[in-house]
Formats: sequence, structure tokens, C-alpha cells
Amino acid sequence: MNKITLLVLLIALNTTTIMAQQITPKLAFLEKWENSKSYLIAIAEAMPEENYNFKPTERQMTFKEQLMHIKGNMDWLSITYFTDIEYKKEKKELPQTKNETILALENAFDAVIIIVENTPDEELKETIDFFAGPKSKLQILNLLQDHVTHHRGQLIVYLNLNEIEPPKYSGW
Repeated sequence: MNKITLLVLLIALNTTTIMAQQITPKLAFLEKWENSKSYLIAIAEAMPEENYNFKPTERQMTFKEQLMHIKGNMDWLSITYFTDIEYKKEKKELPQTKNETILALENAFDAVIIIVENTPDEELKETIDFFAGPKSKLQILNLLQDHVTHHRGQLIVYLNLNEIEPPKYSGW
């Protein structure tokens, strides 16, 4: 192997190592979280405002209630487990309009982004007391995403039941 080939190989290996080191669980979460935000907002925008009170059965939440439930969970998990602020669940009136609902969702997603960006990577390994038993903060990040995904799937059904084509899914 000549010196130039060896040099190119060493640079390629070093670049790959540097790039691999830039991908952390936190950065992976934030990338996915941005995508999740875009997809949920697209779903919220797809439903006409006059259908925001739609619910498939009496025992289920309305479309708007589902969206605000997602927002409430984001607030609770991010504030409780990633800040020193005491989270106080307050019974609030639902937003009056579709635009207010979407703005509340966008703000909740953005608040999670800021909180997670300000969380040191090492802190994600910390174990916290959770009602389901001890969990790492990384597991709480996974729960944040999983909860959004769970209810977003329900909202897609709501769209389909109203004969509204859901936005195209993008996993990344």
C-alpha cells in the first residue's frame, strides 16, 4: 500500500470515528422529535376545525382532547424529570380554536426541545423514581416519543373515520 492510499484510509477511518461520536442518544432523540412534531402538526392540520370535537365512541377522547392529552404528557414528563421546576397539573379549558390547539402543541414540542438540549448527555444515565419503577432519564425520553406515537396512531384512525387521508408518514 502506498503512502497516499494509507493516508486516505486513515483520514476516512478518523472521519467515520468523529461522525460516530457526534451521534448520541440525545441527538438521535432530538432529530426524531422534530420529525414527530412535524408529523403530528400535519395530522392536526388535516382535520377540519368542525371535526375537532369528533370522537369514534362515547368513551373516547375527542380529536382535540387527544391532542391536548399529548401536550399535557409532554409538559409533565419534560418538566418533572428534566428540570428543577415543580410540575403542577392544572385543569385548563381546552383551546377554543384549531389554530390555538396547534400553537399549544408546537409550543410544547419546542419546550421539550429546549429542555432536552440543555440536559447534559451524562444526565440521561441517571435513574429517577417513576410510578412504574426506577427508570433512566433516557427511558423517559423514549416514553415521551412512544406516548406521542401511540396517540398519533389513534388520531390517524379519527382522520380515516372522517374520510380524510392522513399525511404521508416519514420515519426520519
